[in-house]
Amino acid sequence: MDLGSSERTRICHVVALPIPGRGHINPMMNLCKSLIVKNPDLFITFVVTEEWFGFIGGEPKPENLKFSTIPNVIPTEIGRGKDSPGHYEEVLKKMKASVEELLDRRLVLPATTMIADTYFTWAVEIGRKRNIKVASLWTMSAMVYSVFHHFDLLVQHHHFPIDSIAERGDEHVDYIPGVPSTRIADLPTCLYGKGLAVLDRALEAISWVSKAHCLLLASVYELETQVIEALKQHVAVPIYHIGPTIPYFKIHEKLSPQSSIDTAHHFKWLDLQPKASVLYVSQGSIHSVSSAQMDEIAAGLRQSGVRFFWVARAESSHIKEISGDMGLVVPWCDQLRVLCHPSVGGFWSHCGWNSTSEAVFAGLPMLSFPIYWDQVSNTKMVAEDWKIGWRVIKKDLDAESLVGREEIAVLVQRFMDLESSEGKEMRSKAKELRQICLQAIQRGGSTDSNIDAFACDISSSCQRN
Repeated sequence: MDLGSSERTRICHVVALPIPGRGHINPMMNLCKSLIVKNPDLFITFVVTEEWFGFIGGEPKPENLKFSTIPNVIPTEIGRGKDSPGHYEEVLKKMKASVEELLDRRLVLPATTMIADTYFTWAVEIGRKRNIKVASLWTMSAMVYSVFHHFDLLVQHHHFPIDSIAERGDEHVDYIPGVPSTRIADLPTCLYGKGLAVLDRALEAISWVSKAHCLLLASVYELETQVIEALKQHVAVPIYHIGPTIPYFKIHEKLSPQSSIDTAHHFKWLDLQPKASVLYVSQGSIHSVSSAQMDEIAAGLRQSGVRFFWVARAESSHIKEISGDMGLVVPWCDQLRVLCHPSVGGFWSHCGWNSTSEAVFAGLPMLSFPIYWDQVSNTKMVAEDWKIGWRVIKKDLDAESLVGREEIAVLVQRFMDLESSEGKEMRSKAKELRQICLQAIQRGGSTDSNIDAFACDISSSCQRN
């Protein structure tokens, strides 16, 4: 890009800095695309490692969004779920120098704003040194943010530390502003057991938000109204609620002629299934259940006789062999587009925040089988607060116990029974939440207005420069 000095100072240049991982890159990318819709003159540099550029560099994007790579100074993405805390620690420690070198020497345009993942605490520091204002993007629920923000209340009420989640997990936390009463066992897993290894990083991240320019919440205001309003009273910087940070803008686009043969096959199969008859199954992009539990899920689906569409990633070949012929097993798919297909009637999920947001947007009930981190808290919201799903319950919180195939088969049959009163009520509530999401993203809706306001905030900074 060959620009004169006057044009270089006029253009608003945003540097987007996500944590390398699908659960962070996807919401950041979707936010950036929404901002460009609001302000087509915006220029965005999206920073990824060379490895991640290999994964996503060929995906469609706006003309004025460009990738910029930094060296692979962190461990490979492949197999990261085996040591997720260790991987995050390396990411948080080793990317700073490469990002600073990018900001100082390799950008075509000077950065006017950085949007950085909340966990990159050093982004606020390096932004302030360079007179670049930094927006902090929180990619989990507002409820989980609030739990960490009010961590001192857990200590004051003797709900931290917890020696045994099995003994004290049913005790209720009912004093966090805006957060509905929640069992200790439904709080983020970094507050007890093995998860404690990453607690300090989470608390450090929250403590740095007060030094950022603003906080971006990947939540729909109407779905977390009370907690967002409470946070506005307790967080020292402006808050924009800009969720759902999912690719809803492409749902009504027709599949292009360049769409892969696999994608075309997925939708051809779905088109042949009865309405709301298919259970979509995905356990997320990083963490997974044990191979023994995976086998039980597969056998349970087979016994249930329910149609299913299962994204099994690396295990897809094995799952195909044992799950029967009532479903389609694939290593990848266009998830939101699949969830919005009329033949899909439910979602078996780990309940990561992106998947939860996509299920809500699609108006689908959920069978939640959480593994880690915020997934248990999201499960509680789905099952108890929103009442649009059920938990797949493990009998023993501490042990690596299995949910058996017979239990899974019965649960799936009940869940996919469209004529039961409980099923009808759950699906009705899910459709209500879908309408809330649709209204939020419409012109003048809560999300649309907040993205608009944040886009204006970005523009004002570049005008001052």
